[in-house]
Amino acid sequence: MTPAVLAVFIPTFLFVSMTPGMCMTLSMTLGMTIGIRKTLWMMAGELLAVAALIILVLVGGATFMLKYPTLFVAFKTIGGIYLLWTGVRLWQSKGNMAVKDLSGESGPVSRRALMIQGFVTAISNPKGWAFLISLLPPFIDPQRTLAPQIAAMIAVCLCIEFCSLLTYASGGRALRQFLSRSNNVQLMNRIAASLMIGVGIWLIFG
Repeated sequence: MTPAVLAVFIPTFLFVSMTPGMCMTLSMTLGMTIGIRKTLWMMAGELLAVAALIILVLVGGATFMLKYPTLFVAFKTIGGIYLLWTGVRLWQSKGNMAVKDLSGESGPVSRRALMIQGFVTAISNPKGWAFLISLLPPFIDPQRTLAPQIAAMIAVCLCIEFCSLLTYASGGRALRQFLSRSNNVQLMNRIAASLMIGVGIWLIFG
């Protein structure tokens, strides 16, 4: 990508990436309940999905979504149901993600589960597909080699996306610290649960 292309692409992707959505909401929720360090594993899964989406879109794999819409809907519905179930348990202050006491400690959450959660949420987001399909191709120069352009685009997008996820997770941590000072752990869990349930509903019906 040339400097001129980057000068247009970076602010465009930054604006869209920072816009509240499913992945950003999930990052804020996990930042509130399990902390930023553990949330990094969810971010790793989400970034892996974003990289895969960019490759699929730019090499024509986006036709998969159009050719097999039923399979795509089933995939994102399963992910949404999982997030709904997790959110309901969090509302009841149950499950590994619930904060149990004022120390802010939650139960053990496996790194694998967090990565899968981030991956499924990102790759099954139809709005994310639609955005990448409409935004990325115009920034590709057909007269130049495709692979270096894709590599550069992935590097830029993942850097911006990671910064956005980290910003939202930090906001969740700040909210957790505020609520902990108010001695209201149940409210903390229910706010996080509401956000997670919202993400689940978004996946199912979005």
